[in-house]
Amino acid sequence: MRLISSGRHHARFEFGDLQVVSLRDGYIDMPPTRLRDEDGCVLEELPAVVPLVGDNLRLSVNAFFVTDGVRSVLIDTGASNVWHVPGMGLIYDALDEAGIDRAQVTDVAITHRHEDHVSGLIAPDGSEAFPELERVWIGAGDVAVFTGRLAPIRDRVVAVAEEVAINDWASAIPTPGHTPGHTVYRVSSGAGRLLAWGDTVHVPTLQFEQPSVSWELDGDQPQARAARAALLERLVRPNHFVAGAHLDSPGIARVASSGDGYVLEYLAPPIG
Repeated sequence: MRLISSGRHHARFEFGDLQVVSLRDGYIDMPPTRLRDEDGCVLEELPAVVPLVGDNLRLSVNAFFVTDGVRSVLIDTGASNVWHVPGMGLIYDALDEAGIDRAQVTDVAITHRHEDHVSGLIAPDGSEAFPELERVWIGAGDVAVFTGRLAPIRDRVVAVAEEVAINDWASAIPTPGHTPGHTVYRVSSGAGRLLAWGDTVHVPTLQFEQPSVSWELDGDQPQARAARAALLERLVRPNHFVAGAHLDSPGIARVASSGDGYVLEYLAPPIG
């Protein structure tokens, strides 16, 4: 995995015969009281290594575009104008900056139903953001999100109930816990494997060193914790990489074991 270009809102990587483009939708500030210990209680003490902006955690929000030059998959879509907070809804600017025509996007892979991942299917003006969209892949447990403003896309939804191939280099893998339909997308090339893992980790400065720490919005915290443990063990294998929705933008990294926890090695400096 090699960084080949970057800008204010995107970073482009060469990944064997594929290209992976990280797209920055922005950031959201959340209180540290969202963090939970193994008993589901608010984490009593936040380690000094975890940075705060004011009194809040600042979470990057990333999406990822993967292409072989002919076929492409967009993993997550950002928040569009659903979250009325500064610093969000930048994915369309990121696509433009990266030179990606929205008409290239025929397949969108949604990691889960939360607004900062699925809302970007609809542009702020109410139109469909991706005019040539053919399929939207999402975990079967999260399909119910396609109502209201998302209802026009429901007829193109592919419900993922078990591991399934999207094409010959991308597969969907159910990992319920954060939501019932939380799904990881595995991208394979001659250079290795990339796991786009959605909301498996929210606070990278803490949850790699202490993977037992969960997030208030994990619908099933024990199940989310178990899914995180399994994915982290998978990622320490050679030539495995992670693309995280809430890792620091551009959010693509390697993972290594370290004592009882893990360490993260970003493949590019932060953007934004």
